[in-house]
Amino acid sequence: MFVPCDRGEGSASSDFKGFTLLMPAVSVGNVGQLAIDLVISTLDMTKVGYFYTDCLVPMVGNNPYATAEENSVELSINAEVYSLPSKKLVVLQIRSPFIKNKYRPFCQTLLSWVKSSKCARVVVLSSSHAYQRNDEQLLGTPLRYLLTPDLEKAVGGVMQELNWKEMEKVAAYPGINDREVLHIPGGGITKLLFTESCSNGIQMAVLLKFCSEGDNIPDAFALVDYLNEWLQLIKSKSNNLTDMCSQWKIPSSWRLLFGNGLPPALF
Repeated sequence: MFVPCDRGEGSASSDFKGFTLLMPAVSVGNVGQLAIDLVISTLDMTKVGYFYTDCLVPMVGNNPYATAEENSVELSINAEVYSLPSKKLVVLQIRSPFIKNKYRPFCQTLLSWVKSSKCARVVVLSSSHAYQRNDEQLLGTPLRYLLTPDLEKAVGGVMQELNWKEMEKVAAYPGINDREVLHIPGGGITKLLFTESCSNGIQMAVLLKFCSEGDNIPDAFALVDYLNEWLQLIKSKSNNLTDMCSQWKIPSSWRLLFGNGLPPALF
């Protein structure tokens, strides 16, 4: 459930009527979480609360978006909520993996909050194993999208104008029958969250990228640029990929993305 934080000026409102909720799936390469980091850091979003749940591994750390020594000592936990009212945007950042068998309870709690907070739609940033693509998915862009039927009615035409590719369904039993299913290997909670949203009449979009584990910073930039094509969170001043990447502000916590450097004493 959502727990507002009190910064001395009264508790933040839990009513996000008409807002877009942006969140990551904990998926291969942590691409969605890295992309969310770029959004929060670039838009300088304000932390308004926490998403309290027993479905995630507990963790605590320093402020990942620290800009000065004064705010570097602020603590952060496994699931926090940020808001930017001027863009009608609320962001849920997830920083730890799910506890075994807790996917479904998390989905139920999250979707219940989406309804009670009156969010207009949900956008999930995710990823999928590149090595498990079929022949069709090997062609063209590694970026894909999914829309629930309720959101398809509202923005389906926009996706066509953007010339985006919808996530392909694959044969459930290749060579045996023609039944096709949605398959997102490495996508974590993505498929369950999407199918539950379809069943509950929630407007949800999934944006994902095929990738492999490793240095996934370029994947995060590609995914957040993909998101920006649609939501226009920042103005793109150039079509050049390098220039577009430079418009996103890298958070201070990324300096330790791969841990500390090697001790000089080793050499």
